[in-house]
Amino acid sequence: MNLKKLNIFAWLIILAMIVVACGGGDAPPPAEEAAEETTEEVVEEEAPEEEEMPEEEAEEAMEEEMADGITLRWRTRPDNQAEIDVYQAVSDGIAIEGVTLDYEPGGSEGTSYQDVLRTELAAGTAPDVFWIPGTDVADFANRGLILDMRSLADATDGYSDSDFYPGPMFHLTFNPETGNTGETLWGLPRDVSTFALYLNLDLLAESGAADPRELAANGEWNWDTFLEVAIAINALGDDIDGYGQNAWWGPYGYWLNAAGGGFFNEDRTSCALNTPESLAGLEFESRIYNEFDVAVPYGEDSEPPFLAGKVGMFQNGRWATPGARASADFNWDVVKLPDGPAGPSNWLFWGAYVVNANTENPEAAWALVQELTSADVQATISELGANVPSRVSQDALDAFLTFTPPDNNQAFLDGLAENPATEGPLWAGSWPEYDAIMGPAVTAVLNGEQSIDDFAASICDEANKAFNN
Repeated sequence: MNLKKLNIFAWLIILAMIVVACGGGDAPPPAEEAAEETTEEVVEEEAPEEEEMPEEEAEEAMEEEMADGITLRWRTRPDNQAEIDVYQAVSDGIAIEGVTLDYEPGGSEGTSYQDVLRTELAAGTAPDVFWIPGTDVADFANRGLILDMRSLADATDGYSDSDFYPGPMFHLTFNPETGNTGETLWGLPRDVSTFALYLNLDLLAESGAADPRELAANGEWNWDTFLEVAIAINALGDDIDGYGQNAWWGPYGYWLNAAGGGFFNEDRTSCALNTPESLAGLEFESRIYNEFDVAVPYGEDSEPPFLAGKVGMFQNGRWATPGARASADFNWDVVKLPDGPAGPSNWLFWGAYVVNANTENPEAAWALVQELTSADVQATISELGANVPSRVSQDALDAFLTFTPPDNNQAFLDGLAENPATEGPLWAGSWPEYDAIMGPAVTAVLNGEQSIDDFAASICDEANKAFNN
């Protein structure tokens, strides 16, 4: 007899007994209660006794279940589908025991990528591991959005901060509470990069101008010879521009740095945009646009016209190489940036893989960060053409030189060796706020809407508001 029928039968017997004994004076108990009581009796009689799992085995089973259930999401900001495919292949090739990896490409250029991350972090929906530009490390760390992995690194055999370039590691190990470096670990650098000038060799030959690569080899590549080449190429036609750069802090920062100036004072605690050196660099850049008129109008994206064969020299980082390989239907190469009044100069750009401060799996996330910055993975990414390995390794640099085109990959390595200014976060203030003040002011000068004198009179009063007082 099944349980349901047994319950009904038991209830009928009880009801009959009550009727006989009491003459029907009292109502029977509710059917639910009777059924529950009877069910308990049946279960007690029929249910087999469960064997308890030993505590040690239970813990092991739980650990196995947790390990089998770990999925780590990680994100980068690729520039094109080819880069997405490489990162997906990297993700598919990484094996961390008990962990499934879920790669997701992020947004496009600009601050929107970081803003999306901040929003997701606040909502609890951000990835476990993600890449951010070097400038944003302090902002994310000071907000408590990323994990300090120092204790995890210290417990890892074979790990050393010195395996990576010291410029990025200074900031990635900076402790804002003590002002000392080497005490924390906010992430590991995915890559480094420098600027170069991408050259349209066909326009250069047609113009009759000197080859910048030869000028550089002879120590004659400077602002004056740069301007001569730009003017010659620009004269080829109304639809041709001698030079192009995009409107963000990196390209215009080069002109300030190469003149001996820069964004900040030496300890990065106040504005230096109004120093004579910084103003000299900005003034020369302004002349490129407003006096000689040899450049793509400032604020327009210079990459599409360069790839269309309409720009002679295009200032950009290593990350522009995949696009040139895929789309440039002309002969092209690169050359180092021209030496400024203060000598050779460049940027050392970098970005880092960091870990969500609220990840449920910090150990697994740290393991993933190590895998993503391993020598093998960095070689795979570098071969794509988008960056230079961030590990200090002559073997890695030698291999980088073989990743052609361009033929003159040495130009990027020269940028690493010739007094580059390290991209860095603003630990003493807010880089996003500083950039939001500086960028529009520089744009106004380069567009001819504001004079250098007016810029100098007010810029640091405004920019210093971004520092902690």
